[in-house]
Amino acid sequence: MNDQDQRGPVAGPLAGLKVIDMTTSYAGPTASMYLADLGADVIKVERPGVGDDTRSWGPPFVQDTSAWFASANRNKRSVVINLREPEGLATLRRLIGSADVFMENLNPGKLKSLGIDHDTLRAEFPRLIYCAMSGFGLDGPDHALPGYDLAAQARSGIMSVTGAKGGSPQRVSSALSDVITGMCAALAVSAAVVRQREHGAGELIDVSLLDSDLAVMAPRIAAYLAGEPEPAPSGGTDSVLAVYQSFPTADRDLAIAIGNDPMWRRFCDIIGLAELGADPALADNAGRRAHRERLVAAVTEKLADRTAAEWLKIFGEAGIPCSLVQRLSEVVEDPQVVARGCLLPVPGTEGAMHSVHSPFRFASIPEPRNVRFPALGAHTREVLGEFGFTGEDIDALVAGGAVQDGTEVRVGE
Repeated sequence: MNDQDQRGPVAGPLAGLKVIDMTTSYAGPTASMYLADLGADVIKVERPGVGDDTRSWGPPFVQDTSAWFASANRNKRSVVINLREPEGLATLRRLIGSADVFMENLNPGKLKSLGIDHDTLRAEFPRLIYCAMSGFGLDGPDHALPGYDLAAQARSGIMSVTGAKGGSPQRVSSALSDVITGMCAALAVSAAVVRQREHGAGELIDVSLLDSDLAVMAPRIAAYLAGEPEPAPSGGTDSVLAVYQSFPTADRDLAIAIGNDPMWRRFCDIIGLAELGADPALADNAGRRAHRERLVAAVTEKLADRTAAEWLKIFGEAGIPCSLVQRLSEVVEDPQVVARGCLLPVPGTEGAMHSVHSPFRFASIPEPRNVRFPALGAHTREVLGEFGFTGEDIDALVAGGAVQDGTEVRVGE
């Protein structure tokens, strides 16, 4: 039984949407995975022998599969096409011509040489939604530079505000740029699909890691341009709000977010600093920011008297936003995370591998679509058959090296 049979009728607002996805690494696959979660038929076009770069990212590997790859490639089908063969390129163009969306993150020069750049494809297929994903965008002096998460975090200013106070800038220790860019691309494609379905119009969508990270930095950029001093790494203690940071308690760190003036006064009463809550100089956020160091010292001293669990209960009952600073071993067992089904076991791995539920839920999709990541080339014959290729056509393409199917490809060969 193949994956198409396993998933049965595909529900979701993007059901019927055909996406040809030539992206690799993490941002593009994340974007197409979210489209697939919403019901789109995502056809992942991969290179002969090795496939997506992420297939080799590890350790860890489970059953010879990269955990990184599995985390961004559920609900897709894999087709292997050799673009160095004229018949392979012609096969790709045939798929694109019958699809609704084409996604790529290739070098612009390579796209042009292959005749699958935006101008060429949109001239031939005017209803096509063409989503170009890159490090720095389709124009500007650095549009042709390769882009990775680290470079985007560095260039966007994210690293300049991250790290211990007085320390060196640090990368946010996750694929932040890639995941945010994937979300942005999925949003843009979904919007373009609305117009495509209503008016038959295509679109060029330009999404980059740098632009996405700048969006993450929007409040810090806005504050700086409005006259705020240029921020530096501060351990998360320099928010526009005060108090809005983590504090040590008797046993572990607790993050506390004071979002308004009444909450500040209530917080002070609870921890035994009523005099600070009543101080006119600290009545608003501007005053509290001006006296941040004094407040932090006083709050730190008080919080040291109890454990984080005790404070968590006290603040929770009083409506003060707070959270333990959890390690991943705690995150994956967090009752809220578990109750909402945020972790999706990868089918066929007996619980040894998981992906994370997309960050949205639809009432009309009570059970998340969760088909196992595709083996390299597993759906080549199936997909080509759906696009009008006969069995003889496919045999000829395989024999000529233009395409490969799952019976003959091995990652790393």
